[in-house]
Amino acid sequence: MSELTFEQMLEDTIKTIHSGDVVEGTVIDVKTDEIVLNIGYKSDGILTKSEYTNDSSVDLTSVVKPGDIMEVKILKVNDGEGQVVLTYKRLAADRGNKRIEEAYNNKEVLKATVVQVLEGGLSVVVEEVRVFIPASLVSDTYEKDLTKYMGQEIEFVISEYNPKRRRYIGDRRQLITARKAEMQRELFERIHEGDVVEGVVKNVTDFGAFVDLGGADGLLHISEMSWGHVEHPRKVFKVGDKLEVLIKEINGSKVALSLKFEDQNPWRDAAEKYAIGNIVTGRVARMTDFGAFIELEPGVDALLHVSQISREHVEKPADVLNIGEEITARIVDFNEMDRKISLSIKAMAAQEAAEEVAVEDKTEEEA
Repeated sequence: MSELTFEQMLEDTIKTIHSGDVVEGTVIDVKTDEIVLNIGYKSDGILTKSEYTNDSSVDLTSVVKPGDIMEVKILKVNDGEGQVVLTYKRLAADRGNKRIEEAYNNKEVLKATVVQVLEGGLSVVVEEVRVFIPASLVSDTYEKDLTKYMGQEIEFVISEYNPKRRRYIGDRRQLITARKAEMQRELFERIHEGDVVEGVVKNVTDFGAFVDLGGADGLLHISEMSWGHVEHPRKVFKVGDKLEVLIKEINGSKVALSLKFEDQNPWRDAAEKYAIGNIVTGRVARMTDFGAFIELEPGVDALLHVSQISREHVEKPADVLNIGEEITARIVDFNEMDRKISLSIKAMAAQEAAEEVAVEDKTEEEA
């Protein structure tokens, strides 16, 4: 039996490789555009930058060093010059594809960083596989500007998996919708009519403000913003304002809010402050042809009828009064049930005149 030659013995120790095999190799040299690996074969393996990553700006010497162990895939056993051609990114893509398939089947929530903002959505990379998230699936509300997501790590699920067409679609909207539904459920279990809760102004309209309660929005109607008159909600609130609001009513998923707290109700002690005969001072808030409404304090208005403005005839209030003008008058009627107060400057003037006459008469008698 003939003895084996050294070359034959060496040949027996070298592994056999085929295109498509996944092998482990040791980095023996790194250049800016290629990596050389010892894969236990008679020839070293060459891994070019284009087969390492899709990012052309990467400097291989900054991410790989001699001695590193890498798993790679065989592209060609012989490139025509006796070298083995390797790929790293395609192996990573295969694994990424498998990862996405598993996530799709299991409805798993994935996390990835947004690497590109496109006209129609966002692009993220999951283990070297690009996943596209259409603009309509980025949020549960329309977002015109998606650039704020660039470089941000976001969560999503795979809603479409089509490896043949390399079509992988992510969906972030359903996660947001599900979380909001859960937050809403928890909120409605926690709040009750009469509770005072914290909220943040989310939107301001002509008729009120929508306040985010942390799971649902409540409406703070303009009529519930103050005991006093509110000209326009935007003059009182702006988006982002933090408020403590009263839960006035819960009707299904609709929540009515109020800032008219009962302990601040100006009518609580109105019967004493605005008793008939009292002299009060107020500000002309608005006028009609039949009279002027005088604000005695925020939430308490009184009517000064045109016939009670002066002892002389007044055609209409605007002829003698101005908005914002301060006037002093006597309370001549108080209706707590209907929250109506009537004033009279004429009655006050008449009484003052009578008192002056009485003083003069008394002075003459004493004389």
